[in-house]
Amino acid sequence: MTQGDIAPDTIMYNSLIDGYCLRGEMDEVKKVFEIMLSKGMVNARTYSILINGYCKCKRIDDAQMIFLEMSHKGVVPNTVTYSTLIDGFCKMGRTQDALNLFSQMQARGQLPNVQIYNILLDGLCKNQQFSKAVELLEEMEEKKLNFNIVTYNILIAGLCKAGKVEHAWDLFCSLSSKGIQPNVRTYAIMISGFCNRGLASEAENLLREMEEKGCCPDSCTYNTIIRGFININETSIAVRLIQEMVERGFFCRCINYGVGC
Repeated sequence: MTQGDIAPDTIMYNSLIDGYCLRGEMDEVKKVFEIMLSKGMVNARTYSILINGYCKCKRIDDAQMIFLEMSHKGVVPNTVTYSTLIDGFCKMGRTQDALNLFSQMQARGQLPNVQIYNILLDGLCKNQQFSKAVELLEEMEEKKLNFNIVTYNILIAGLCKAGKVEHAWDLFCSLSSKGIQPNVRTYAIMISGFCNRGLASEAENLLREMEEKGCCPDSCTYNTIIRGFININETSIAVRLIQEMVERGFFCRCINYGVGC
């Protein structure tokens, strides 16, 4: 790599580090990183790649140390760096560390974008921190950030998975007043939530409402809904939906459910 007339630049070194990170070869990453440091070629992207590599290997403490080293060396973290480490903390269940970093980011003058809010919101939901998740959503609404249904889907899905279907339904029903229209995924999440609670009629009613409003279910939605009905032994509804989706030309994975087409 260093032979001949072509000297590797920062982009080439970053690509090499990224490749080693993807393979989980963090010892090799460290060697290349040390070379870059000695040449003064390390930038914010280098640190972000390295932090992401450690996070993917679940070495979150090492990722945090690299982040601190980055600040000590005068390299300013960007939104990618912050979002990577916040996501890493959330996936390790360290939501308080994620929230602290989120606050630190803003204190340093870095305004979080919608993607970072969504990462934190998803992490809070997956770690059953719903009161904080709701507070975060309200903060997003107060700041009038340019977010869409994806953000609401995260919270609705989290509430449904935690069995808080009534709260999810309240949020779902409030969307129109916020000027937000539910999409196919929103309906699928809510219908699946109803099914998991054994509320078959509510699930089917929402499916029909979905179609009436011109939001046609796709193959994934049908399969999600069918699975939900089968799980609560509503096989007659499931079979009817299988026939319906086949008539519409969708691929049916009913064999995985133990139901014949």
